[in-house]
Parts: sequence; structure tokens; C-alpha cells
Amino acid sequence: MFPHFSLLPRRGMQWVVLDLPTRMRLQRVAIVVALSLATFQAHAQGVLAFEQALSLSQARSQQLVAQDHATSAARDMAVSATQQPDPILKLGINNLPINGSDRFSVTRDFMTMRSVGLMQEFTREDKRLARSRRFEREAQASEASRALALSQLQRDTAIAWLDLYYQGRMLALVKAQRDDIRLQVDAAEAAYRGGRGSRTDVVSARAALAQMDDRIDLAAREVNTAQTALSRWTGRAADTPLGEAPDTSHVHLHQADLESVLATHPDITVMVRQEEMAQADADLARANKQSDWGVELMLSQRGPGYSKMASVNVSVPLQWDQKNRQDRDLAAKLATVEQMRAQREEATREHLAEVTTMLQTWQSGRDRMRRYDSALIPLAADRTHAALTAYRGGSGTLSSVLDARRMELDTQMDRLRLDMDTARIWAQLNYLIPVEHDVAMPRP
Repeated sequence: MFPHFSLLPRRGMQWVVLDLPTRMRLQRVAIVVALSLATFQAHAQGVLAFEQALSLSQARSQQLVAQDHATSAARDMAVSATQQPDPILKLGINNLPINGSDRFSVTRDFMTMRSVGLMQEFTREDKRLARSRRFEREAQASEASRALALSQLQRDTAIAWLDLYYQGRMLALVKAQRDDIRLQVDAAEAAYRGGRGSRTDVVSARAALAQMDDRIDLAAREVNTAQTALSRWTGRAADTPLGEAPDTSHVHLHQADLESVLATHPDITVMVRQEEMAQADADLARANKQSDWGVELMLSQRGPGYSKMASVNVSVPLQWDQKNRQDRDLAAKLATVEQMRAQREEATREHLAEVTTMLQTWQSGRDRMRRYDSALIPLAADRTHAALTAYRGGSGTLSSVLDARRMELDTQMDRLRLDMDTARIWAQLNYLIPVEHDVAMPRP
């Protein structure tokens, strides 16, 4: 195992070698600068575009930073695991008198020895490599967890942006309807004062206006809630108006390709890496069935007139009960491998069913929206127009007009809610696999 390095070009065809910790520090500085520039750009332009919100959330995420540190730590441990254990220095005094005329003297009694020794345990190379591979698998699992966190981050940011976008459209729609009803109230009051209308029409119009004010308050609350949710991912940039909505009429997934696509799903990839970690643990347990030897060299000095002495000791752990210790440990690790494999296969089936359902729901939403656009909304508008024409001609009532307007508004609101729900499913499908965004320099 070797440390990870990066080469940066310099003038005169020279290169600067950066180790992984230095690269991570530079990346964090670049992310902070990008976050500041992107936030400033959002406020300067006056709009928060969909893609820009995704870039901002990625730049602000501390979960991604945490996963980067976890990966770096595991790779450092992988390098450390290939090394032999540190030698142990031993200093001692043997056979020191504690009474009599020679008590506590280290030189007068011929049996007293001052010793210095060095002990080294020699770990087998295959065992050290197995430990290193275990940490390398852990680093790969951290990378997979980062991809999963990025996928969830992009999905949640996209949903929050879309929720705020559609809640804003609903608020604008009910406000526009309030303006129309306000005109109806003024007309009803004027007709009543001129003796051409009834008190019932005035009361009905005012009641409809009060109901519309209540719907505006409810829609405004939903906008504030959606804005708070978006600020969780983008910070203060959520306070700026939103740009154009993304095209949610197409997804890059197809029913025939789901199994191959889901094989690269971050959640499944994490489970694959965990299975590989379990296999590495099993390999290490198998290597532990062979003992490591230790060697100790000691030099001892006695009093004047006595020769110096040397000692060599060899230590070997006695695995006298392998069937109940090392074999049991290996069997447990192998069982964990099978457990992780079974869980991965079950999760793959579950994801396949969930994504298939989402695709079907998304397609159903698209079909229903076409029905709203081609039939339901035009019919509701025609009903309002007919009721208004009859009222102006004296053959209809204002209540019929208000009822028709309310039904038209409900139809339009239902269409927006369906569009929002379909867009949310689109976000889940579109960011099933994470999409890397450039956070080093936002676009001008």
C-alpha cells in the first residue's frame, strides 16, 4: 500500500507533489470560496436557479466533508497496517538485594544484573497485507457512503426547490383569483346600491372573498415552510426568487434497464463494499490461524570482575484450541459475509420494486396532467364563462358564478399539486445516481 499523492503543474515544467491531507485542505478552501461566490452570485442575479441550488447544497454539505475525512483516515490506516509492530525497549535490574550489607546495591552482589533488552514481534506479511486490505475496503465503503450522501443531498435539495417553486405558483394563482373576486364584490355592492342587485349577492361575494383570503394565508404558510426547507440546503440563497423549473417530462431510466442501473445505486454499492469489508475480515481471521513469532535480545551486566551475559528469547503463541477459538472466529466472519450478501440481494429486489412503482406513478402523473390540460381545465373555464355570461344577461345568479370560479380554481390547484407530486417523483428518479456538480467556480 502506498500513500496517495497529487501532482500540480508549475512554471518551467516543474511539479509539486501534494499528499492527501494537503489536497483535502486545499479542496476545503476551494469549497469555501466557491460557496461564498455562488451565494453572492445568487443574490447578485436575483434568482436561484435549480442547478445552482444543487451546487450550493453540495458546497455547503458537511456530510460530504465527513465522508472525505473517513476515507482519508481509512487509507492512512491501510498504510500503517502494512508495517511491522514497533520494537519494545526493556530496561531492568534482576536479583537486587533488599537487606543485609549489600542491600540496594547494583554492583556488590555477583548475582545482581543490570539488563537492557530489545523485543520485536514479527507479524507475517500475509497478515499485514490482510489488515491493509481490510482498511482499504473500509476506505472504499466510505467513498460509497459519500456517493449515497450526495445522492440523498441532491434529491432532497431538488425536492425542496421544486416544492418552493410550485407553492409559489399556487400562491400567485389564489392571489390572482382574489383580485377577480374583489372586482365581483365591488360590482355586487354597486349593483345593490343602484337597486339592480340583491343583498344575497353582496353577502355571497364577501364570503367568497373571505374564503379566498384564508386560502391565501394557507398558501403563504406553505411557501414559508418550503422556503425554510430549501434554506436547510442552500442557506440564505433560498430567500431569493427562483429561476425556471427544470424539464420534468423525461427521465433517463427505462424499465428494461432498471436492474443494470440499480447495480450502481449508491445504497447497493455501500452494501457491496460492506460485504467486501466482511470478506476482508474473514481473510484476516484466516491469516490469524498462523501465529506470529517474537524475538527478544537482552544484554546483562554484573558487578566488577564478573562477565557480561547475553540472552535470546523466542516467543510463540500456542493455539492449542483452534477449533473453539480461531476456527470459530473464522466461521463467524464467513457467516457475516453471507449475511451481507443476503441483505444486499434483498435490498436490490426492494429497490427494483420501489423504482418500478415510481416510474409507473410518474408516467401516470404525466398522463393525468395531459388530461387536465386538454379537458378538465378548459371545461372548468368554459363553465365559469357560461355562468358569468348568464349572470350578465340576467338569467343567472352571482352564486353560480362564484361556485364556477371556485371549481375552476380547485381544478387549477389540483393540476399544480399533481405537477408538484410528479416533479418530486422525477427528482427521486433523476438523482437515484448522484450527479457531480462543479463547485470550484460558479458560472458567471
